[in-house]
This record gives sequence, C-alpha cells and structure tokens, in this order.
Amino acid sequence: SLIHQERTTSIQPDVLTPQSTTMSGSNAPLYAKRSLRVINAESDDGSTEYKRQVHKLSTSRLHTLATQMSYRLDEGHGRCTYHIGVEDDGCHSVLDYSAVSESAWVLESIARSLNAVVLERKMIQNEIEMSDDGKLKLVDNINDVLVVEEPPVLSSGVDEFNCEDEKEEKSCGDDEEASKKKSVRKLSAADEAYTRCELTIQRVETHLLDPSPLSLSSLSRGSSFADGVNGAVEASTLSNLERLKLSSPASTSCRKEESKVAGETNDTQHTVNTVEETLSTRNIRVAVVGNVDAGKSTMIGTLTTSFLDDGRGSSRTSIMKHRHEIESGRTSTSSSHLLGFRHSGEPIAGRDKIRANKMKTEDEIARESYRIVTLMDLAGHEKYLKTTIHGVSSGFADYAIVLVNSRHPPTHMTQHHLNLCCSFGIPIIVVFTKIDGCPEHALATSKNELAKLLKSPEIGRRPFAIKTEQDIITSMGKLHTLAPTIDISCVTGEGLDLLRKMLFSLPKRRRHEKKVDRPFEFLVEDIFLNVPGVGSVVSGFVNAGELNVGANCNVYVGPTNDGTFLKTVAKSAHVARINTSHITAGQSACLAFSLNKELRKKLRRGMVVVQESPTATKEFDAEICVLKGEGTTIRRSYQAYVHILNVRQSAFARDIQIVNNNALGLPPSHNAKEDTEGIVLRPGSRAKVRFEFAQRPEYIRPGMRMLFRDGRVRGVGIVTGIPQ
Repeated sequence: SLIHQERTTSIQPDVLTPQSTTMSGSNAPLYAKRSLRVINAESDDGSTEYKRQVHKLSTSRLHTLATQMSYRLDEGHGRCTYHIGVEDDGCHSVLDYSAVSESAWVLESIARSLNAVVLERKMIQNEIEMSDDGKLKLVDNINDVLVVEEPPVLSSGVDEFNCEDEKEEKSCGDDEEASKKKSVRKLSAADEAYTRCELTIQRVETHLLDPSPLSLSSLSRGSSFADGVNGAVEASTLSNLERLKLSSPASTSCRKEESKVAGETNDTQHTVNTVEETLSTRNIRVAVVGNVDAGKSTMIGTLTTSFLDDGRGSSRTSIMKHRHEIESGRTSTSSSHLLGFRHSGEPIAGRDKIRANKMKTEDEIARESYRIVTLMDLAGHEKYLKTTIHGVSSGFADYAIVLVNSRHPPTHMTQHHLNLCCSFGIPIIVVFTKIDGCPEHALATSKNELAKLLKSPEIGRRPFAIKTEQDIITSMGKLHTLAPTIDISCVTGEGLDLLRKMLFSLPKRRRHEKKVDRPFEFLVEDIFLNVPGVGSVVSGFVNAGELNVGANCNVYVGPTNDGTFLKTVAKSAHVARINTSHITAGQSACLAFSLNKELRKKLRRGMVVVQESPTATKEFDAEICVLKGEGTTIRRSYQAYVHILNVRQSAFARDIQIVNNNALGLPPSHNAKEDTEGIVLRPGSRAKVRFEFAQRPEYIRPGMRMLFRDGRVRGVGIVTGIPQ
C-alpha cells in the first residue's frame, strides 16, 4: 500500500516500449512520456521532494539543490523524504539501478554539506513488468515488488544511537525477522531492472558527526560515483540499518530507558540537541567594548572568520554594516555576530575552506554548532557613548570583553566602559590587543595603569593573567572578583587560541529557560517597515515566555505615542535566519506582523510584544544609587536620559525619598541631605525616586534594571513599582 497509494485511482497509463526508455536524443520525446503512476503527485509545500535523476552537476546547480533540500528540511522540522526516479506527477521514471544509485549518492553528499544524514535508503524494483505484447505496465501482484533497505553510502560516525540488543530493536518499531527475509532477494543491476529510491534525510548537529560536512565545491569537481560507492548492489544487507534513529519518539524513549537502566547521567551521554536549544540554553552573549582604537571589530572579524588580519583592517570590513564605518574604521552601530563551537571545543570556521570570500550565514553556523557565543560589537568613540550604553542595557550580556590597546595606556573611555559593565553586574574579561611589535615598556605601562583602574573602589577587581589552559580553569567561578587578562594579536594570531578556549569555557550566567513559564515578552530592538513579500518585521530579544506563531497567534505591539497597543497577528518568525514556528525565552528573533501601511508607521524601537492585554505608564518608582565619580547634584525636577532594557527616553525626577543616609560610610558632604529646595542627592547616595517620562508612555514593569545619565553615567537602579 505504501508503494501503490494511487493504484486504484490512477489514470489509464500509456504503455511504454523498451526502446522508448533509452536516453538518446532521438527518443527524448518518448522518454519524457512517463505515465506509470506509482505514488501521489508532488506538492510544492511540505517535506517531500521528487527527482528524476541527479548527475553531472555544476557548482551553481548543486547550490540550488542544497537550498531546495534546506527548505524541505525546514518544512519537515529537520526531516525530509526524497523520491528518486519519480516524475513530479508521481509517475515512474523507468531508470536503471546505476542511475538511481548515483543520484542517491549525490543527494546524500548534498545532505552532508547541510549537516544532515540519510536515515533510510530504500531501493524499489520490480514495479514495472513487460506485458505479453511487449509493452511496459505496472505489476499486478504487489507482493512481487522488491524493496531493499541499503545502508547509507557515507559513514555517519554516530555510534551512540545504534540499537545494541534485539529487544530494543523491536521496541524501536523495526521487525528484524521480516527485514531479513526481504534481504535474501538481491537487487538487479541490469538495464531492464527499473528502479526508484526513497531517501529519508535527517538534520543533526555537527558535533554528533565524526567526519566534517562535505563541500559542494569538491562535490562538483567530483570524483566519480564508483569512487564513493564500491559494490552498492552487494551491500544491500540490513546489518547497519539501525543507525541514526535520531529524532523519532520511539528511538528517543529507547535511549532514555536504556540510560536509566545503566545509570548514566546526561553529562556522560550525548543527546540530540536541536538548533532551538543551542540558540537559547547554550548561547552566551558577550558584549565587546573598548576605546576607539582598541580593535574591537577587528578581533570579532578575526574570531568569526578564522582568518588573520592583514594589519590594515581586512577583518573588520567583513562585519561592518555601513559604508561610512568601513571608510572611517569607526563602528557607529551595535551589531551581533555568532561564534560557533563544536562539542569538543573546536571553533566553527566562519568562511568556506574552498571559497575564502564566501562567508557562512548565521543559520549555517547555528546548525553546525553545539555551543554559540554571540559577540556584540559596540561603538568605542565618545560621541557614540549613548549607543554603547543602550547596547549594554538591552543586550542581556552574560559577560563583557574590555579591549585595551597595548601600545597606549587606558583612556577615560576605558574607565567609562568598566564602570558601565560593573554597574550592570557584568563580569569582565580584559584583552590587550596589538601586542605584535609593541615595546615591552609600553605593554607594561598599559597593564599597570589598567590594574589601578580595576583595583579602584568603583570596580573592585583583581587582574589575573591568562597564560595557559590551567589558568582558564582556575579563573572559572571567580569572575566576579577576578578580571582575567589575555594578550592577543589579530595579525600574528598570538593568544587567539587561548581567547577561544576562554569563550568556550564560560558558563551560562543568565538562565533564560527559567522564564519560560512567565507571560510572553518580546523586546523590540529594530524595525523593518516594508520587507518585500513579508511586510512589517521587528527584531529583538525574547525576554520571557514562549510563542507559537501562525495565523491564530494574536499579539499586542506597543505602546504607541498615545500609550495604546496595536493588536495584530504574528505570521512568522526567524531565529538566526532559520524559519521557525516557535520562539522561546533567551533567543534573538524576528517577527513578521499583519499590519496595514498606516499602522506600520506607528512602529518604533523600544516597543514590546506581548500576548496578554498590557498597559503603558508615564510614571514609575525606582530605587537608585548615584555612582561615585565626578560631582553631580540630583534634586527634584532633575532631568536625565533613562535606559530601562530596550527603553530609552528623557525623564524627570518628580519625588525623592532617602533610603539610607550613610549606607556606604561616605563623608557627610557626599550624603543626601535636606536644603531649602528639598532633598539633594550626592555621589554614593541611595534614594527612592519617582520618575516621569518626558515624551510618551512606555511599557515598564517592576524588576527591570535601569540606568540614567546626563552625558555621563550618573547612577543605576531597579524599578520597584508603577503608580496606579
């Protein structure tokens, strides 16, 4: 019934003579007339694809097929089925075994380039027979059809998923005895043995694969099919067909039960990890800050592309967004870049090994990686300080890398960046760049000056030099008191391996998965009003909860300038350029909305997307602490620029109440005190302040961390309540 799904409803077939099945040019019209229908017609959507034959392909055609296979895998949530030797209308292509086997080998190689493997390879013969009058027809007896399950041509390298005993094989849903009976009948390689093939392809994480993914370029230059397949006809046994049962529920339960019996833990047993888990539970966000000439973009470009810099800015040009940034060498916007690692800690190369000018996309890196480090490139110039503050405030960084030019002592911007990171409680890693050709006395001066900054009361960290892998292990777990320092050069590559190992070893600090049970909350960081073929799209961070997008997914977007929220439908979502129907807390995602042209104009940065009907407020209460440093006076009607996660707007201090008059043991001149105009806050003071936004209402809830500044960072705090 699987093979002849439409035998009872198919059209009356046009019979084919054996001469019409040749590939010669004179018989091409007859060859194209195939109407022996064996399965349903192909659908443009879904996870099933039909192919007549795939052979002798160019590189561009291979990339087209790879894109098509990636789409089918996405449609099937990581699994798809290919029917080889079948027309788009479901009719048999009447090809021999060698042509179908070669096509299956090419498709399997393309699958490996997409970090996918073949779970099942079925060769089907004897569906077509010769009638008494010498014409081709479908067989009358379905039991005469030969179905043989062949092992994949390419080795999978995943031994953890082999079923080891007969009982488990039966529980996984495979009847071994029946399969062995079928395997007695051998496939025929004769020209008249018309064959078709069914390939079941499953996407897996690269850290589960032993060989590296195949390159499409090498496949197009390609060795012959015989080099990859030695005796495929004779290899039609079922000894290895239980491999790679990766995502079926039955096989998963088998492995879980076996691990319980054996007493294994999750630390010693590799499990199948989805891209969603990689991008949420194993994604560490690192903010990269430093002075304008420290080399932040160059370091990120070198790490993500795995190519050294030429000393003239070749690495930074691969990650910069705007033309003026490339021309001036100064980053003016905040951007995120993925650095992937395999299970062993080996970094994922950001460029193709064959084509050095071809960068890997975010979805390719995400699918190959076991752990991801998101490097947030922030501006270093003083005039872009507000952009940097907003990036740290809304970036949910687990850690911060502070870059220092080893050839020059730390500047006042380095001190601002250190204070900014410590104000948000973000652990610090210090990286000294450009050590190639740096005089020893200049490097020693830079380290001494930085040590003074780190040991100051405002920061309170002790520098700890990282020289070996053992130093990395020693510093783990002590990052709130230590500030590891690493010396690197993006030109010679010195210290980059230690930095990569340091990034891979960092533990996850923010546990966003614990916020899945809370109401859905998506913070909008950027907007795209008119994406061709899609409409309005917003990008941002899922702060809490989870969402299943679709035609019935109603959400509220806002607040607008008048404080109202727009009710719309979240049509689709992307995570790391991967189309998905489900997003969860801890992911950076994009959402597409159903909004008309008038409503699109109301979208802005700083909005929030929620499912429950929300309310906006123009006033909020916060408990603040004025930072020590340059003198400033805060009293009633004091105006500052407030950053609350992704919200940034001017606000007035409407009311001030003293919390602790001398909590930090400061001299009386630094304490909050009463004067003729009310309470005055000095550096080091703590107080409860009611703020009022100057322009429009915003979505604020208790518990959000805030920062306020008037040119420089003046204080930090936490939202404690919303007035009724």
